[in-house]
Amino acid sequence: MTLTTTVLHPSGALAEITPDPLVPDSFLLSIGGSVQSHVSLGDPGTLFYDYVRRIGNAIDRIRVPGEPITAVHLGAGALTLPRYVQVTRPESEQHVVELEENLVDFVTAHLPLPAGTELAVHPGDAAERVVDLAPFLGGQADLVVADLYQGITTPPHLRTSAFFERAADLLVPDGVLAVNVADDDGLPALRGQLAALEPVLPHLLVVGPASVLRDARTGNAVVLASRSPGLLDWADPLRLAGPHPGAVLSSADGSLGRLRHALGETGTGVGGGD
Repeated sequence: MTLTTTVLHPSGALAEITPDPLVPDSFLLSIGGSVQSHVSLGDPGTLFYDYVRRIGNAIDRIRVPGEPITAVHLGAGALTLPRYVQVTRPESEQHVVELEENLVDFVTAHLPLPAGTELAVHPGDAAERVVDLAPFLGGQADLVVADLYQGITTPPHLRTSAFFERAADLLVPDGVLAVNVADDDGLPALRGQLAALEPVLPHLLVVGPASVLRDARTGNAVVLASRSPGLLDWADPLRLAGPHPGAVLSSADGSLGRLRHALGETGTGVGGGD
């Protein structure tokens, strides 16, 4: 049963919020008929989708647990991760960039944010808005999350080294960029995203289901990237945190290099990580 709908601007796509029939007090946001986000109003600290849980585990590793952070979310969805940051790290400063001008108002009108959430909304194309944010937010963000999709693909201009350079300009020296990569068999999108990220943020972890990272099957992986090698110390904790079965590949131990080599050579999966 649909809770409510609206037509998004500028795309003209239909956005729908519906109750989750399986999870009490939870809701789904769909855009253009495709489910985009899951929100638990009763417990925003509970994350539902695999890739979102893996990003949440990374957020938990930033600085001291529970300490406020500065976070920039490129792509709003139903604001699942801003909710998570607020309830796990109250008083955090958060920014969201969203192309659909009326999406955030639609979501928050029907799925209110946790009390005390400090969220600034910046409508527009992410490539333009990260440049606009730099004068007052440059070098201050602990976390930038890129979850940028139009339909089922990321627009080409939002997966280039030039774009990642502008996004990285927002980060503190040991800040982390988290990129959600939805992919097909053979992981062509992940291959391209890694090639664009490595010249900008050379210390990389890739986390995801074992079926994706070991067998190169369709699914979502999350790339974590930083200027700081301290990110690489997160590999074992993220491996333990799950969800399971999963894999964590690192630019430090050869596992990520083996994946990239195998994808480049064969287009099919390889082993590496646990």
